[in-house]
Amino acid sequence: MRTEPQSRWPAWLSWLIPLLLVALVIAGWEIAVRVRGTPRWFLPPPSAVASALVTSRGTLLHHTSVTLEEVALGFLLSFVLGVAFALAIASSNIVERAFYPFVIASQAIPIIALAPILLIWFGYGMTPKVIVVALICFFPIVVNTVDGLRSVDPELIDLLRSMGASNWTTYRVVRIPSSLPYLFSGTRIAAAVSVIGALIGEWVGSSAGLGYYMIRSAGQFATDKVFAAVLISALLGLLLFGMVSLLERLLLPWQRVEVSGG
Repeated sequence: MRTEPQSRWPAWLSWLIPLLLVALVIAGWEIAVRVRGTPRWFLPPPSAVASALVTSRGTLLHHTSVTLEEVALGFLLSFVLGVAFALAIASSNIVERAFYPFVIASQAIPIIALAPILLIWFGYGMTPKVIVVALICFFPIVVNTVDGLRSVDPELIDLLRSMGASNWTTYRVVRIPSSLPYLFSGTRIAAAVSVIGALIGEWVGSSAGLGYYMIRSAGQFATDKVFAAVLISALLGLLLFGMVSLLERLLLPWQRVEVSGG
């Protein structure tokens, strides 16, 4: 019986090494800034960024909650529309020829150029930010889901149809389950970049959110606060990515078995 080779590294070491690298970068950054006497407004040391996180925690928490709400609504909207479009595109060549070019074109238009137009149409509220997030997240969800729906072996589809299965049955039994890993792959990408969409919308025009906080702090040369907001934005992206990955592990346990066991 063939056995798969076991990893030579313990699981805890796979977490320890990245943490040590991060700590090394932070320590090097702190030492370099202090030794060179770099002005804090130009490049603050990590200790100053940490201090800004503590002293401005109330304000940062408020702006983070606004950005997180925009991200959640835009991400949910893109997921629902993305899955619906993917099902329609995969099930009909006519729909594909009619709408797939628009899906691709949605990524050819610079979002930073589209955001001011949305601001004119919908004002300074949450709506334009939600739309920007949805536009950024929409493409990876649609493309990956379409690829997943089309990845099924055609002979398996022919077998089901020869047994009298309807089109819906083939989707329910074969196509949709087979496309779930692709769907989660696209959703992970969308989750990671969703925060960028919210920040772009807030940079163009807003009165709250991490993007607004960055612009306001930069105008005051409070670079430590800008870095603090950037750090929180990065952590939000990592958190959303991790949540989607955890959901995939819970809903698709066989994927974990295939990856680990071969």
